[in-house]
Amino acid sequence: MTTDLLITRNWWSLALRGIAAVLFGLIMLIRPAQTIEILVIFFGALVLIGGIFTIFASLKVPGSSFLTIEGIVSVTIGLIAFILPGITSLVLLLLVAAWAIVSGIIQLNLAFNFFATFPGKWLLVITGIISLLFGLLFAFRPGTGLLVIGRLIGIYALICGLLILGLAIHLRALGKPSNI
Repeated sequence: MTTDLLITRNWWSLALRGIAAVLFGLIMLIRPAQTIEILVIFFGALVLIGGIFTIFASLKVPGSSFLTIEGIVSVTIGLIAFILPGITSLVLLLLVAAWAIVSGIIQLNLAFNFFATFPGKWLLVITGIISLLFGLLFAFRPGTGLLVIGRLIGIYALICGLLILGLAIHLRALGKPSNI
């Protein structure tokens, strides 16, 4: 079975990750003033679920060590968020920044190396750039207020979730046999 066929068969795992990110983003946009503990729980759930699906997807694709690394980093950061719910907003910002930077770099690497000839790679490139810029913003501007953080995280998760969902739909369409 070719790598392309494996990727298109597992489109649903990307779709679930995208849906989780969209739901997380909407919650953060609707309730931006919630306490830091709620933010930690929502963030931890998003990263943990996304990491589990990423690890699952990486097991199905030979040579996808970057996906495995992203999944492990995501699961680790998600677990830290659950184990230490009283974490300060500065530490949360640094966790979010680190996760977004690592994810952005890995997504760009995948887009230009693993998916070099894939027609929908631009979705992964945009997601990687947004992740990287988002992470750098919080790494260099950690004093941003919780309300702004909640809204920015919500917008980030919503945009990236929609892009990942678009990639999943594109992969699903590629996996269907043509009706000629």
